[in-house]
Amino acid sequence: MSDPHAPAGSPIDPRTDDYVEAPGPNELRDPLIRRELRRATVWVGIVVAVYLAYQLAQPLLLIVGGLVFAAMLDGGARLLGRVLPIPRGWRIGVTALLALLFILAVFSLAGVQLAGQFGALKATVMQQIGRIQGWLSARGLLPPDAASSVGRELMGSVGRLTSALGTALGALSSIAMIVVLGLFIAAEPRIYERGLAWLLPMDEREGFYETANDMAHTLRRLMAGRLLGMAVEGVFVFIGLLLAGVPMALLLGVITGLLAFLPNIGSIISGALTILVGFSAGQTTGFLAMGIYLCVQTFDGYVVVPYVARRSVDLPPALILGMQLLLGSLFGILGLAFADPIVAMAKVALERKSEVQAEEAEAQPA
Repeated sequence: MSDPHAPAGSPIDPRTDDYVEAPGPNELRDPLIRRELRRATVWVGIVVAVYLAYQLAQPLLLIVGGLVFAAMLDGGARLLGRVLPIPRGWRIGVTALLALLFILAVFSLAGVQLAGQFGALKATVMQQIGRIQGWLSARGLLPPDAASSVGRELMGSVGRLTSALGTALGALSSIAMIVVLGLFIAAEPRIYERGLAWLLPMDEREGFYETANDMAHTLRRLMAGRLLGMAVEGVFVFIGLLLAGVPMALLLGVITGLLAFLPNIGSIISGALTILVGFSAGQTTGFLAMGIYLCVQTFDGYVVVPYVARRSVDLPPALILGMQLLLGSLFGILGLAFADPIVAMAKVALERKSEVQAEEAEAQPA
């Protein structure tokens, strides 16, 4: 018997000689609906994750900064453990205390001198930019109207840079948050590692622990190399400029050391400031400042950086510079500062995933 109201293709139950109810297109029991819903959920989840990552970029970057600071503390605690057989928590505290005492000692001994030189640095740099602008305009290399607009833009940029350097206390809250996060993470890293692993399936947790250990190892090496490069550049620039008679040698050395935390971009900014201040004291002093900058950068590029790269992770300079420009444009100074660690951790994760896939491919029968 046929039922004209039955859906097309509906099966017939031989026991009752009646049509069997099948799930409709709006019911989640339908395998097709479930499959399409899972796909849609994945895409919606990706869009929402990207949106939240952009909206929460500043807190996320502060967390990355906490991880970076924790890696520094962990590296210092490991070095301290070679000479002091005390518990890890005490070594973390001693490392943080020594770092704090070093910063306080530097600024207590030279803080007044540095504060007095910030205003002079801004005025000197703006004056030198004005001279360059006038030299270009006199030779017709820059139209007068364009020269004035370019000069205002450059002076404004330099003014913002020196103002930011002079009012570093404005970022005190972010720095304090990074320090607090770093202390908590460095004190008990296993708690947070196990908490993240709990969100993953059981069969993926072992790989997560290995990847996390590789990331932490790479980050410790990278930050140790970064601190070494900051010390080398800052101290050598200060000594060289002091011997060459360049004004504000101490301030330029401190700025060079701090900006060395930003690969590529930091050296360009510090080099421009050093050369401009050098030429403000005379042509000979300017060429000496230029030579000192080139010598320090050459030593750092051919000795320090290769040594660090061999012991941490070899990151192509163009990749780092591109990520700095991208993250700096999107997220400001925090994105610029932490572009290098983010790229290093992403590279470790991708390399680990590639190794796992290669092992799985080899394990499959031909």
